[in-house]
Amino acid sequence: MERGLFWLPLLIIFFWLAWQGSKEYQKVEAYRIWAEQFDRAKYDIYAVLGQKDNSITWGKPTAKGLIQLQTFSLLDVQKIHLLIDGKVTDINALPQKGRTIELEFILNEANQSVKVPFTEISLAAEWGKFLQGALQNITKE
Repeated sequence: MERGLFWLPLLIIFFWLAWQGSKEYQKVEAYRIWAEQFDRAKYDIYAVLGQKDNSITWGKPTAKGLIQLQTFSLLDVQKIHLLIDGKVTDINALPQKGRTIELEFILNEANQSVKVPFTEISLAAEWGKFLQGALQNITKE
């Protein structure tokens, strides 16, 4: 009897972990299908981001699919900032840690901004460098 009571919580934890894994797999699979239409895409637990030509699309991953998808054009972007803990950070001098990591796109329309969350500073910096280069190429044309 004692052995059964000992193993029951472990069995419950195992099934809970399997269920969580299944939910995460569904998120990643929905992202994989969605990302096929983009030239460049990223997935993490906070947001998905896709870039095709001058269009940027981002949203939130869920087990049922991607939600709150928003699209804007790089042609409408004035500046791109890397925000770590709410402060603008130089992409070439990155801190080791940060609680909130976001790429902020400041749009031409009435100083409207779009903030895309990231889980890793290095990934956000890489995307920031790439998109700033793309933005500079657009403004030169």
